[in-house]
Amino acid sequence: MHPNVELIRKFYTSFGKRDAQGMAACYHPAVTFSDEIFTDLEGARAVGMWRMLCERGKDLRVEFRDIEANDSAGRAYWEAWYTFSSTGRQVHNSIDAHFEFRDGLIIRHRDRFSFWSWARQALGPTGWLLGWSGFVRNRVRSQAMRNLASFLGEHGQ
Repeated sequence: MHPNVELIRKFYTSFGKRDAQGMAACYHPAVTFSDEIFTDLEGARAVGMWRMLCERGKDLRVEFRDIEANDSAGRAYWEAWYTFSSTGRQVHNSIDAHFEFRDGLIIRHRDRFSFWSWARQALGPTGWLLGWSGFVRNRVRSQAMRNLASFLGEHGQ
């Protein structure tokens, strides 16, 4: 098995255990992360986002599969089940992850999922009606970044 397949497996196994430190050990110090909600996070902010999700995701369940990797790039498919704290609604998110590697660690991580599908679950009727709109997406992103800034401020980052 390729070492980068093992690295991705370790990352998601740690996430499933809500072990942010184990996840951080998989990331290069100069890592960049982006998804449909958290965009362009670098280094400590990317690690901090996972730490926040691990600490706050009390009912989080993660499954992963279809891991492929070579020396420079990799991919995986993963799913998460959790309660969205802002609304108390249940979410099942399906995500395609893409990775780039440097020095045996993840240097770039990009997750892709349907924002509209996520919004319908997390936001209820508002997400169903307006989850496709840039307005709702930008509001969710802004709130997520405020939550991350608050979390990092409380935890000394």
